[in-house]
Parts: sequence; structure tokens; C-alpha cells
Amino acid sequence: MPLIDVTCGARVTDSVRSQLAEVLPAAVSIAVACGDEPYDGNLQPGDVLIRFHDAGPFDRFDLDVLIEVKSKFFADRAEDRQAGADAVLAAAQTAIGAGCQIGVYLTLPVAAWSQTAVS
Repeated sequence: MPLIDVTCGARVTDSVRSQLAEVLPAAVSIAVACGDEPYDGNLQPGDVLIRFHDAGPFDRFDLDVLIEVKSKFFADRAEDRQAGADAVLAAAQTAIGAGCQIGVYLTLPVAAWSQTAVS
């Protein structure tokens, strides 16, 4: 289950945020799919969490958009992590067009996840 944090600079509009919110869950799921956590194309509640933040007045923030992806470590996922980050960047660029400086940081921590059942 990927966690996605998107930090936006002052130039980023609500329209851009909306486009990213639409495209990132599937794009990230495809980018981090692996044998232990394949992507079936049918996202369910809890499969991907995405949060948006504004850069603060004291932050040093040289990008328009920073997309931070955290997804549980699996060896086959780790082998393709640069390709995954590149794929997320390409999807974001396609969604919001040229003119925005975008960065993608993909981390694969050793982690565990648990959640209540979805009713």
C-alpha cells in the first residue's frame, strides 16, 4: 500500500492538485507493483493514501511539486525503484503539463501495515 505525500509550492493551483489526485494513485500503484504486491487495476479503499501539503513560509522549496512515495520494501520492487520514480514523474508531467518543476522521491522502507476492515 503506497503512501503518497504531495507538497505544492505557491504557483500550484487547485486544478493541478485535482489532476494529480486523479492520476497519482494508479500511476504509483503501477510504478511500485511487484510479485508480492501486484496491481490488478482495481484500487480499493486503503490501497493508496494520498495527502497534499503546501510548502511553508520558512521551507526551502525550489520545486513546484514534490511527490514523496513510501511503499513497503520487497526485493523485486527495489530492483526497479529508479524506473518506478521515473514512471511517476512521467505520469505527473503528463497530467499537469510543462512548466512545473516536479520531483519524485521513492522510498522503500522495511515496514508493516495493518488496518481495520472496510465495510
